[in-house]
Amino acid sequence: MKIIPRQLQRSPLRWPLYAQILLALVFAVIVGLIFEPSTEIFGISLLSVTSYLGALFLNALKMLIVPLIVSSIIVGMMDLDADMLGRLGSKTLLYYLMTSLIAIITGLLVVNLIQPGLINGVAARDSTGLAAGTNEILQNVAGRGPSDVADVFLRMIPSNVIAAAADGQMLGLIFFSLLFGYFVSRLKDVFADTQKHFWQGLLAVMMQITNLVMKFSPIGVFALVCKVILVSGLDAFAPLAWFFTTVLLALGLHMFVTLSLVLKLVARVKPSRHFRAMLPALLTAFSTSSSSATLPITMESVETRARVSNRVAGFTLPLGATVNMDGTALYECVAAMFIAQAYGLQLDITTQFTVVMIALLTSIGVAGIPSASLVAISIILGAIGLPLEAVGLILVVDRVLDMCRTAVNVFSDSCCAVTIARLEGENGVLGEAART
Repeated sequence: MKIIPRQLQRSPLRWPLYAQILLALVFAVIVGLIFEPSTEIFGISLLSVTSYLGALFLNALKMLIVPLIVSSIIVGMMDLDADMLGRLGSKTLLYYLMTSLIAIITGLLVVNLIQPGLINGVAARDSTGLAAGTNEILQNVAGRGPSDVADVFLRMIPSNVIAAAADGQMLGLIFFSLLFGYFVSRLKDVFADTQKHFWQGLLAVMMQITNLVMKFSPIGVFALVCKVILVSGLDAFAPLAWFFTTVLLALGLHMFVTLSLVLKLVARVKPSRHFRAMLPALLTAFSTSSSSATLPITMESVETRARVSNRVAGFTLPLGATVNMDGTALYECVAAMFIAQAYGLQLDITTQFTVVMIALLTSIGVAGIPSASLVAISIILGAIGLPLEAVGLILVVDRVLDMCRTAVNVFSDSCCAVTIARLEGENGVLGEAART
């Protein structure tokens, strides 16, 4: 009897998620080109089947929004013990806020400059198969004016948190979660233990559920992409090349220019040494697409290779893995603007300010797991009046971009640790030992 080598016995279901998604993408293109929308499967049109499966996947993403973001923010804030909310905490939070804001603005400038949602000056709506018409979308965003800037802050303090969650008003929910998590950190004795165990358990459960949903992402990608190909053919992929380029360019500018300048001018260390010290963590982040899974490697690289003390690394890095998502925030902004351009919308400065604010706030609550930013993007789309189904277009290239933005997230966390250590007067950071 012939014995089949173990590696050949491996089921496709055991393939890495990115490989499954790529296979689903290829299969979706093949099916979409071969068959017609009216082709029937057990008496049901193929277009209806793909629409149904795509809707199921998007509903699963929407189901995660409230519990995932609330638990993630609260757990991150709980780590801020009262003793840590002094100089170290203030510098860390200021760094995370400023770098995330700079990343979003970088993405906004690049996407407005390149305008990947336009093909030869024409909105890519028709070639991408986006369902809702421009007139319908214009009605959703009509009447937005300067008062919406004040409304952004007004929605941050909802009169009813439960109603805000039910209505999808995530700004108020995020603000409440930040306050709640902070004051949980001030509790004592059994109350503190009970609250911390509950929220940590909830976050662990939500990350498991999110991972479960992501396991079905190949099916969701197949359904959403196949639907687009059935309707409009390969023309749907034309604008994605520019979108892909836009995101990579913006991420590159933030990582190699902005963060390098922070290291050189603020931390006063050589950026090249830090890149070498963080190489193991960056490769791990790129391959896993998870800043949380990369955290042990990040801490090891920062402490042993960059020579940052455990006092600083142990505080900045776990917090950063939760609340600091420069690459994710940048991607959310570019994705929302790309979709708006594809619909033929010219968003005014007020609406773009809303995109910046929501991207900044939601990036705090995105868990460090693969493709969790899709949840946050849906919040931005809803806030500016765009349909959630447009996320299906982004899914085509999301996996590769997810790997890239996760590396940026992790690198920004490590830059924070080095910067804070240097500002705290630590010696030997990125010294001779960091060259190994």
